[in-house]
Amino acid sequence: MQQVIKVLSYNIHKGMNMSNRKWVLDNIRRFIRKTGADIVFLQEVAGDARRKIDVSQFEYLADSVWQHYAYGKNAVYDAGHHGNAILSKFPFINWCNRDISTNRFENRGLLHGVIASEGKPEQQCHLLCVHLDLFEAGRRKQLQGICRYVQEQIPESAGLIIAGDMNDWLKNASRLLTGQLGLQEAFKVAKGRYARTFPAIFPLLSLDRIYFRNCHLLHCERISLVNEPQLSDHLPLMADFGYR
Repeated sequence: MQQVIKVLSYNIHKGMNMSNRKWVLDNIRRFIRKTGADIVFLQEVAGDARRKIDVSQFEYLADSVWQHYAYGKNAVYDAGHHGNAILSKFPFINWCNRDISTNRFENRGLLHGVIASEGKPEQQCHLLCVHLDLFEAGRRKQLQGICRYVQEQIPESAGLIIAGDMNDWLKNASRLLTGQLGLQEAFKVAKGRYARTFPAIFPLLSLDRIYFRNCHLLHCERISLVNEPQLSDHLPLMADFGYR
């Protein structure tokens, strides 16, 4: 029987609105709950407990809905730290965070979690959450490193989803991810083009992506936030996948 997984990917801008002046984490929590996602890939998540809440942002967002989560601390500074997180309704078999930074100004990580199909522990799905460099040279190095990592660490037959903020405004990431790993990008497959996600108020750039392998794409959508309260500077992406 095919299992369906609903995936959400969202850069939450450390819980601040687009102008970086207003705290909107409560709005973000309400929003992601409404999506009904099984797996949530988050970027720019504050992992410390020093800003307005007494737990980390990923714990606050997960609450009682996503009982399993993984966090990769990437950028550390005087006020705390932030990175990527994966929230999951399914338990992790294991997870790890790999440093993929290419310069001292942008601390980036590759967060890798593994879940199993319900009732079939041998059927694993690998989840990679990423937030890549702003500059093309750094992104190219990171993508090459991700390709090597996947080739070395993830079986070719396993389900694989890579999601996050690629910062790939030049649209070059797929050359490596498709060419070397055989990945497909959800919106490119379903709609013939990448989803425009930034800036949220008037999206022009296709920065966020959901890539997959050995899964069956059932549906994908860019979620409009026109009727939502102020949220992040990125628009979120959703996709439904089936895998056996």
